Amino acid sequence: MNPPLIVGLSLASTWLSGSAWRRADSLVERHHDVDLYVELAQRAERARLDFVFRPDTVYLDPSSQAQGPGTSALDPTLLLACVARATRHIGVVTTLSTSFQEPFHIARTLESLQVISGGRAAWNLVTGLEGQGNFGHRPFLDAGARYQQAEESLQVVQALLGSYPADALQLDREGGLYANAQAIHPIHHQGTHFQVHGPLTLPAGRFGRVPIFQAGASEDGRAFAARHADAVFAAAPTLDAARDLRTALRQLAVQAGRSAEAVRVLPGLSLYLAPTRDEAQALFEQAHEHLGRPQRLAKLSSILGIAVDGLPADRRLTPEDFPVAAQPVRSRTHAELLRRRIASDRPTLDALLALPEVVSSAHWQVVGTSTDAVEHILAWQAADAIDGFVALPGGSLASLDLFLDEAVPCLRSAGCLRTAYTGSHLFGPLQDV
Repeated sequence: MNPPLIVGLSLASTWLSGSAWRRADSLVERHHDVDLYVELAQRAERARLDFVFRPDTVYLDPSSQAQGPGTSALDPTLLLACVARATRHIGVVTTLSTSFQEPFHIARTLESLQVISGGRAAWNLVTGLEGQGNFGHRPFLDAGARYQQAEESLQVVQALLGSYPADALQLDREGGLYANAQAIHPIHHQGTHFQVHGPLTLPAGRFGRVPIFQAGASEDGRAFAARHADAVFAAAPTLDAARDLRTALRQLAVQAGRSAEAVRVLPGLSLYLAPTRDEAQALFEQAHEHLGRPQRLAKLSSILGIAVDGLPADRRLTPEDFPVAAQPVRSRTHAELLRRRIASDRPTLDALLALPEVVSSAHWQVVGTSTDAVEHILAWQAADAIDGFVALPGGSLASLDLFLDEAVPCLRSAGCLRTAYTGSHLFGPLQDV
């Protein structure tokens, strides 16, 4: 029997994407309202989900604000600190970039969230794609070098988290000994990217180690995840893509000296749900009505990094129609997933411009009823393609309602989800591997 799926809810306002923010029931006026996200996290906890997840982007295109919220958002860790104080069991996964944030800041932030949450924190480790202009103290590196920097940053963070162990605290009032100073030590790190003296300014480790999520699915990202991650938040638009990623990560984890089950694959699941399939399709189309054909062609060109003018409309397309870009693309993972989809589906131009990878994201997507969502999830689990997923409600908050109120109970009845929270540390299932 398969172990329970590990399921999280994204607290990013994915239901506002595209034109969906214009709906009367979108709650767009509460986009920066902490209480809204606390309420959503409390609902997720009542549904006994494993965690809430907050991605982060440190870049804002001013022109995007004319069409919607875009990447405008509260700081993820400050938000999740509020969520942690308003919940008791559900995990809180924050995003911190090794390209833009110093290891000392990361270590102190993570341990603070771990203390505030009582041991429910996790770190979504990202290297970052955009925003380097806001952090001008160092050059922005290419993808391979960013992962080398991430490797060193993680090493420093882990050293800092061990530099002031929680058991150094003595609190001996009669003897006048607050802490065993001999157990607290600087780390004296002198590396290629960072020079950090230490120690950390607060005791760490009372609640165990902080699990690591990682979002990169490129070759560098997979290798990094296999060495260090507990879970991968993956873009996997098809079952085959998810299964291939999970197989590759298992093999890489073993090569890195870890268990094959050490890295859990948790793809994003974009959900456009409604009482009927026709209503769900209408919801999806309404959310993307702002994307006419010129905008879709522009997005396709941006993803692949090539000009797409002149693509034939009268036949199925092949990989040969899309030469590899000479210039770096924004996301190698997104570009590679779209190229794989073209190679497997050989779509017409109209079909290509309708793909989720073009009009929305490269995530797994269900447009249908809650029953459809359950059937998809069960099929992917049966195919050994996933260890869980991160729910991304789309089109309307009604998608979230149907997911929590209908799909989750059905999945639990099928034996796919935990029946209750157990233990004091939510991420025990990840830490025990």
